[in-house]
Amino acid sequence: MAMLPTLIISVWLGGLLSFGIIGGGIYLTYEWYRRAWAYNPQLDRYDFAPNLGLNLPTALLAAGILLLVWAVAGGVIVRWLAGLMSRSHTAGDQPQYTREGVVHRLPRPDGSELQVECYGPEDGQPIILTHGWGANSTEWYYLKRQLTDRFRLIVWDLPGLGLSTPPANNDYSLTNLADDLDAVLGLAGERPALLLGHSIGGMIILTFCQRFPAALGTRVAGLVLVHTTYTNPVRTTKLASLTTALERPVIVPLLHLTIWLSPLVWLMNWLSYLNGTAHLSTKLGGFAGTETWDQVEFITGFQPHAPPAVLARGMFGMLGYDATETLPTIDVPTLVVPGDRDSTCVPQASERIHQDLPASLLVPLAPAKHMGLIEHNERFAELVRAFAVGCFQTTRPRQPMERTV
Repeated sequence: MAMLPTLIISVWLGGLLSFGIIGGGIYLTYEWYRRAWAYNPQLDRYDFAPNLGLNLPTALLAAGILLLVWAVAGGVIVRWLAGLMSRSHTAGDQPQYTREGVVHRLPRPDGSELQVECYGPEDGQPIILTHGWGANSTEWYYLKRQLTDRFRLIVWDLPGLGLSTPPANNDYSLTNLADDLDAVLGLAGERPALLLGHSIGGMIILTFCQRFPAALGTRVAGLVLVHTTYTNPVRTTKLASLTTALERPVIVPLLHLTIWLSPLVWLMNWLSYLNGTAHLSTKLGGFAGTETWDQVEFITGFQPHAPPAVLARGMFGMLGYDATETLPTIDVPTLVVPGDRDSTCVPQASERIHQDLPASLLVPLAPAKHMGLIEHNERFAELVRAFAVGCFQTTRPRQPMERTV
């Protein structure tokens, strides 16, 4: 699931639970082993004599083994059981981490190098896709299959994620990421592009609009803002009053701790993935009940591969984000797509964006949470296709211009 600052709490809780599962399994197994030794007075020594049966020592052994199996294979078991109970676990096209496009490598002034891939006809109208934080450009599996008959899709890995290298100065501010988006936009050539962003991708787009207002209507034909927000996401999540109160005393220290103890957090993320707790968290927080379990696995699989220090620094960047004053200045057509049950970026944030934008269309996905674009991928692709066609038909011809910073 796209990682926003409030989710750092669940990362640590899930990681500590994972350590607890392993620790509990080791302790119970050791306790059985310790009790299995009995003193033999005839030989004046201790002999290993396990008494397997319906007794407490055997229960300790069984519980210990179960916890250890859960620690390393719980994810497989959870996926199998959940798949059996899911009404739609075998339905439709299931996502994969595919990379089959034309690759461009963009070196950046901060020392990073961006992985950019192009799909679809070279003369197709360009759509630039910016993924959610913690994922990478393979998130766009469905749109790459559903829109490349007509459009030129340009996807990119945000710095430090996927195949993009991290910036040498560790600058993950929304301003710096918006400058990266501007560089990616250059690959569209002279054709105006549609900018589409999920979660932090939407925040990057709104920051881009703040930094490059002259691009709107010339280099940019329109925007698609998906499951995103206009300000610090701590303030537009479920229980925002609580998360806002926890920002300084809890969230910020945990982000620092994640950077300092990055290898440990990476281990915790892998354990959460292996024991299945990460899958349950993704299902409950990202999906609304009509998803397939391959989709849950697809989104969960991003978490253990994303460097924790990169995730934490990006979350710090989001804490300083605010595009409230930028919204009324955006005069290009904008499609705003919330999830009607999204607790990560509540739908009221999208409603505020829609209210403040001069030319916007609000179309919720339902039932949907933060991964509604995956759960309802066909509906989402239809919305994007229809909106893009309208945008490109009404965009005025692009005039030569110099970029401003």
